[in-house]
Amino acid sequence: MKNIQYYGWLFSTLLLGACNPQIPENAVSQQTPISISPDYNGLVIPCNIAPLNFKINEQAEEYITRIYSSQGKEITLSGQKVDINEKKWKELLNKTKGDTLYIDIYLKKADKEWIKYPSLKNLVAEEIDPYISYRLIEPSYVGYEVMTINQRDITNFKEKVIYNNYALSDGDNGQCINCHSYQNYNRTGNMQMHVRQHLGGTVIVTGDKIKKVNLKTPETISAGVYPSWHPQAMLIAYSTNDTGQSFHTKDHEKIEVQDAASDLILYDVEKNEVQIIANAKDEFESFPYWSADGKYLYYVSAHVEEMSKEDMNVYLKEHYKDIKYNLYRKPFDVATRKFGATDTLFAASEYGKSATFPRESPDGKYLLFTLGDYGTFHIWHKSSDLYLMELSTRNVRPLTEVNSPDVDSYHSWSSNGRWILFSTRRDDGSYTRLYIAYFDKEGKAHKPFILPQEDPDYNSQLFKSYNIPEFMVKPVEKTHYELLKAIEKDATNANAI
Repeated sequence: MKNIQYYGWLFSTLLLGACNPQIPENAVSQQTPISISPDYNGLVIPCNIAPLNFKINEQAEEYITRIYSSQGKEITLSGQKVDINEKKWKELLNKTKGDTLYIDIYLKKADKEWIKYPSLKNLVAEEIDPYISYRLIEPSYVGYEVMTINQRDITNFKEKVIYNNYALSDGDNGQCINCHSYQNYNRTGNMQMHVRQHLGGTVIVTGDKIKKVNLKTPETISAGVYPSWHPQAMLIAYSTNDTGQSFHTKDHEKIEVQDAASDLILYDVEKNEVQIIANAKDEFESFPYWSADGKYLYYVSAHVEEMSKEDMNVYLKEHYKDIKYNLYRKPFDVATRKFGATDTLFAASEYGKSATFPRESPDGKYLLFTLGDYGTFHIWHKSSDLYLMELSTRNVRPLTEVNSPDVDSYHSWSSNGRWILFSTRRDDGSYTRLYIAYFDKEGKAHKPFILPQEDPDYNSQLFKSYNIPEFMVKPVEKTHYELLKAIEKDATNANAI
């Protein structure tokens, strides 16, 4: 019995030693920084983010990585791929909040001594909302049935499908699910998403209830398209759009999505009523978004010549690059459901640019939006960058700390205003990936980093794009089956007022 216990202890000791490699004592210091992918160096990271697993981009016989801070225990790992234990990582980050996290990398090449590279350094900051949701879709031009709306716990690597578009798509009865949206970071559990074509309608979840409505009325261009939940009231602002797309054979943008008409409506969820917010014939109003206090509605609009639908379609084929959108907002009285006069926030067209996708920070100090050369569908525009307006002064500047030479587009704020989540094609120019950037109290963004994955090679092997990323403080609780059964039902027509 004693021998069995001894050998058990010896085996455990050897196994523990194998899992915790010894740091080389006489390693030669190298001055040239080492390359890792993803690039997790020089960042500000949340104290509750999933492990930043990475790959060392240099060949060697042996690898040792040491992760540590002045406040917590260290983690030592071997191998070219650094796969960090979640429990140890969380313990280390919790103790390192407000301090610097260091990563030391040692390499040993054939018949040579150990080399130590300069330490990688990341500051550990406030928490980030634990959940995000997004649509995963192949960036194709015709097929769109194979897509899902997913949610991810970004404190670990758990991902769940909210709804699979293919569940009810069958041959010619194709579907397109899109524009998922939540009230107040899903604190209330109220959400909505659209179903286009087969079994079409807008699915609205309020607490334990699910309903499917048809928001198209005789007075509107279409059903609701781009949504924004009021932060407190049971109201959703939508744009209604007559949208088309064009394909380029020579242009490096590949595809153009544009509106031939667009207006704004307000939907009362409880009364099932639709009212017009703005529907000027010479304006393309789109992409509404409520202020954090619910007292303003932001949106964008392009001024156009009033003409017939047929003439507009002809005009857009030749002059789509001339459509420039400006930033506006309207004051709103929630008690009377009335909007005030329009206020021009930023006339992007005067600078030869086009603005879209306004998002106010939770503290009401800033407005984040994208600026491109034309149009509103900036996820296809390489000219698209993130811009920041300080609302007290209305000064506008490019968010150069975050932007890249390629597409930087769809973005959202975390509920505490300290983190920005956005989509970008900076990695390969074809697929959108999700990046996170810290936004400090002085109004400056910091170096962005890609959403952590369990396998560092995951993104390079994923042939899908992330679309419509949104922060959530808690996950969607409705099951895929419950949403599916709601979609199968007939839509209830909304009433026009």
